[in-house]
Amino acid sequence: MKMIGSDYVLEAHNIFHTTEVDGGGCFNGAGNSALVLKGVNLTVHSGEVMAILGSKGSGKRALLDVISRRSDGATRGQVLLNGSPLSKALFQQRCGYVTQSCTFVPGLTVAQTLHYTPTILSSYLKSSKVRQVLADLALSQVAHKRVEYLNISEARRLAIGIQLVRDPVMLLLDEPTHGLDPLSAYLLISILSNTAKKTGCGILLSLEKPRSDVFPFLDRALFLCLGGVVYSGGTRAMLEYFHGIGFPCPQLENPLMYYLCLSTVDRRSRDRFLESSQQIEALVERFSRETPISDAPLNNMGSGKVPLAYGKPGELKVWVMLYLKLLASTFSCGLVGMKTLFLRLLLLPIAMSMLWAFYTNVGDDAHGFFTRNGMILNILGLSYGCGILTTITLFPVWRKKLSQDTPEGLYSGTTLLIAYNAVSIPFSAVSAVIASCVVYPLLLDLKYNNGIVFAYLLVALWSSFVLAEQLSIAFLLVVKVPFNAAIAVTYALVISIALASGTVRSFKGLQPWLQDNTKGTHTRYASSLLHSIAFQTRKLNCTPTASVICPKPTDFMHERLGLPHPDETIDVAASCAFAVGLAAFNMLVYLFPMPRCVRQKFKD
Repeated sequence: MKMIGSDYVLEAHNIFHTTEVDGGGCFNGAGNSALVLKGVNLTVHSGEVMAILGSKGSGKRALLDVISRRSDGATRGQVLLNGSPLSKALFQQRCGYVTQSCTFVPGLTVAQTLHYTPTILSSYLKSSKVRQVLADLALSQVAHKRVEYLNISEARRLAIGIQLVRDPVMLLLDEPTHGLDPLSAYLLISILSNTAKKTGCGILLSLEKPRSDVFPFLDRALFLCLGGVVYSGGTRAMLEYFHGIGFPCPQLENPLMYYLCLSTVDRRSRDRFLESSQQIEALVERFSRETPISDAPLNNMGSGKVPLAYGKPGELKVWVMLYLKLLASTFSCGLVGMKTLFLRLLLLPIAMSMLWAFYTNVGDDAHGFFTRNGMILNILGLSYGCGILTTITLFPVWRKKLSQDTPEGLYSGTTLLIAYNAVSIPFSAVSAVIASCVVYPLLLDLKYNNGIVFAYLLVALWSSFVLAEQLSIAFLLVVKVPFNAAIAVTYALVISIALASGTVRSFKGLQPWLQDNTKGTHTRYASSLLHSIAFQTRKLNCTPTASVICPKPTDFMHERLGLPHPDETIDVAASCAFAVGLAAFNMLVYLFPMPRCVRQKFKD
């Protein structure tokens, strides 16, 4: 594998950044703004490991977000790669960013997760790269282990591997040792150092509590306190610098923690707070005075041109990777695969089979007609419910994955939905066929058995399932908790069933304006199809007398639906149009960027 980026330099000059520290939410206006970075400068060369050190709230993540062009708020200063401005598109093409929380697709193995990472490499080169990354990150022994069974150290290394497969020239990591035990933290930092030296990739990582054993692996360090720079430069020069200004590191002390404590505000008392704040201000001013800011970039190699070794994978290739990832997760040999197949294929048929326990011996008398009307209510409710349950169980992990991958520019929400629907819709069609076979004998008088009527039933079940699925996907765009999204979708569909199905209330009992509004719901047309199947071929068992008038099935349908002879062609077209139309609407909505309050909700 060709080694890349042997002469890359990442520079940040005089970075000032203001952001919201107390967000007001989507409807409460802007929150309070604060200056979180104050004149930050840094330089990272290829093959080097630089640590950003600081206590919580010092601006470590804000600096990484500014460099990666993910930050919200106002930024002044320059971020350069080989003397060329580091735009968002350039960062997405040539750099990588590993956040603390990384979501993996359950059911996939470690090797599959790396292999399905979108790159522009050919299949052979990619396989070679995956093997190299597995070896470099000490993941070869767990290559065939499913990601849901990884420990935190293995998961953190896999998240790094996903970025290394893309061959970045600069890799940013947000506190990669957070939550790791000392041995795992040492292993991770040593692996990152070896990877940097081997591949020529520059590494910039943030640390909150560095141990002394990681000091030899760090080439550079940047100490931040409340957005100001206490020191930025080589780790060897760091000891000389602090010794020269009167703060030598005591023997047997961890120099990283010693100077980190020196750069941290002491909040144990008011006097200590004031004293430490004044000392830190003096240190920041001293470093700023001794390292004047240069208007010109430190590195002018390449005349501002950044060679793009591999570029960015095409949209079609990314879609194929997502589709294969979905299929691999669905057919994985394990609990995740079994659960996915059960929800996609068997949940709806099993739900419909439960109706046999309640509607086996339903006659054709007046009581039987009302009982069948209740069965239609249950069929609609179960179809909607299965669609909701399947979606809130399977889709949230992909929604979270989208929120993490969007800043990398690999794919849009529309690309994800096209891949997701390409898998889910065929499965839902097969599931609806099986469910139709189950409920068909209950709903229809088998003396009038024909394929067209079966198709009507299939359309009603499939469109109901898909509509509930797509409605859940729409709510999950802005609602993070799946249970809350399920409640919202259920509430909307319960109202639709109550008003438009003709099973809870007859149309004659509704106000005229409500009757007209039901034409804008899927439930009206799906219910009309089911009523046509259940009643148009049946005859009411009734003996007319002078005092008893036997109503016709068409009279019953007119009472419930307002139409004695529904047009099945319109009902089929409208049912499918609602399901497919909502899927198309979701693809359009997922194409647009979300407000900051929604992005922040899914970020943590």
